[in-house]
Amino acid sequence: MFDGAGELLYVGKAKNLKKRVSSYFGRSALEAKTLSMVRQIARIEVTVTRTETEALLLEANLIKQLRPKYNIVLRDDKSYPYIYLSDDEFPRLGIYRGARSADGRYFGPYPSAAAARESLNLIQKLFPVRQCEESYFRHRSRACLQYQIGRCSGPCVGLVDAQEYSKEVNHVVLFLEGRSDELVSDLINKMDTAAEQQQYEQAAHYRDQIKSLRKIQENQIVSRTHGDFDVLACVLRGGLAVVHQLIFRGGSLLGTQSHQPRIPLAESEEEVLTAFISQFYLHGKQMHDLPKSILVDTFLGDRQLLIESLSANRNGQISIAVPQRGDRLRWMQMARENAQITLHAQLAGKQGMREKMANLMEELDLEDWPKRIECFDVSHTQGERAVASCVVFDLAGPVKSDYRRYNMRDGVGGDDYASLSQALMRRYQNAQEETVMLPDLILIDGGKGQLAIAHEVMQELQLTHITLVGVAKGRARKPGSEQLFFLDRPHGKILSPHSMALALIQEIRDEAHRFAIMGHRGRREKARTQSELEQIEGVGPKRRQQLLRHFGGLSGIKRAGVDDLCRVAGINRDLAQRIYDTYH
Repeated sequence: MFDGAGELLYVGKAKNLKKRVSSYFGRSALEAKTLSMVRQIARIEVTVTRTETEALLLEANLIKQLRPKYNIVLRDDKSYPYIYLSDDEFPRLGIYRGARSADGRYFGPYPSAAAARESLNLIQKLFPVRQCEESYFRHRSRACLQYQIGRCSGPCVGLVDAQEYSKEVNHVVLFLEGRSDELVSDLINKMDTAAEQQQYEQAAHYRDQIKSLRKIQENQIVSRTHGDFDVLACVLRGGLAVVHQLIFRGGSLLGTQSHQPRIPLAESEEEVLTAFISQFYLHGKQMHDLPKSILVDTFLGDRQLLIESLSANRNGQISIAVPQRGDRLRWMQMARENAQITLHAQLAGKQGMREKMANLMEELDLEDWPKRIECFDVSHTQGERAVASCVVFDLAGPVKSDYRRYNMRDGVGGDDYASLSQALMRRYQNAQEETVMLPDLILIDGGKGQLAIAHEVMQELQLTHITLVGVAKGRARKPGSEQLFFLDRPHGKILSPHSMALALIQEIRDEAHRFAIMGHRGRREKARTQSELEQIEGVGPKRRQQLLRHFGGLSGIKRAGVDDLCRVAGINRDLAQRIYDTYH
């Protein structure tokens, strides 16, 4: 479904196209968001696929690639990290993320790099298998610190043979596959054998490994079925959704992760879970992360279609089920509880923002809640590389995708008024277009002078309906003493230091300040690492090289006169004068 400007609004699939499409136009009691979408629809395009599985895959790919405004969209599609065991004479362990094309074994996936690093740290304490990069390993002449502290057996300098090293590698494999009981039995046998042969130091080493493994087993949740499966629980409330995921591999809980998909339309938990599974597991980055089983907390209407599609991608049967009893039901309850906690925290943050907005409306005597606030600040160092920032807040908090920075053009220098005027003009000069979202309130970091400049620009752009407020630091220049200036009031207003409205203004102002400083520092550092010669119009890489070769360096170019510069091939008098003027 597309709007009049050709922007994609929504992607959907249906067995019965007429029934599905007419449901949007034939019903009188549509949700507000759905009604908003329907009002924007200008045309509908249709693609016919041969099977339902193809339709599901196409829908998931289109949503991932095009991110339509009214579809459920996952916010984060990074691939999961794995622990990678290389296929070398002396294999190395490391964290790996991406396409698994290198030879070797992959264990996981882990929900985060931190979880993978924690497992690697445990392994290093238990088994002295190297974790250094190949380039480092090949060029060692003596053992590194890891060997000195007992976390590596020193294969780089021949302190262990391949056979003995492979035994430790086999222990690592058993540990990562979740076969800890089998590993402990093997270590017990080796400990007994070493003790019988009076190799007491070796026996003590095995004993310490067994004790460490027993301790890990006590702290680790282990499945009785020793399966590979994911547990997914979904909760919806207040226009927000959370899908909480528990990841089990080899019967061990590797970690958890909360996902907050965007749900523009009123959806059910079933619809959110269906969209999550199709996008998350059928997307290219996650296809190889498929477990044998996916446990969900609600029955899915498209369950069989999802199973067929996932099984085809995994080259093996996958099950999707709602657990009814035992450990798996307890894990589902745990996932759902975590989802509710995450959602509660989100709603608390959103509710807090709403209270701040309501208080701001009262303190500033606004007619309605400001649904969108934009704030401007300017940063420079004695006029060098000035940058203006614009940050955006709405009822849910900061809208970082709408943040913008404006590098000030030549001639502005340290003139804050000129910088602010230029930033406002560039921000709102296309405001008449329907695609530009205008704020209800604009905060200006500054006093009466900055506010007057902002008013001039908004008058020129015919945007006088937007409320302007100047936020000036008090005489003490400390948080809590800010003074607010308005166009229609002769005197400023100081809010209570404990006011929620002031806390919100400070938060937005500080964010604009931070964003401007980051931009200015980046621009300044970039300029200071570049030669002035690179910034002269008409002097490209070849002419720079010729100039440097002719004069023997930058200092020679700086000392040269216009006539001297003209003697360099490719440098005419106008360009020579430009180069001379740059340094004089």
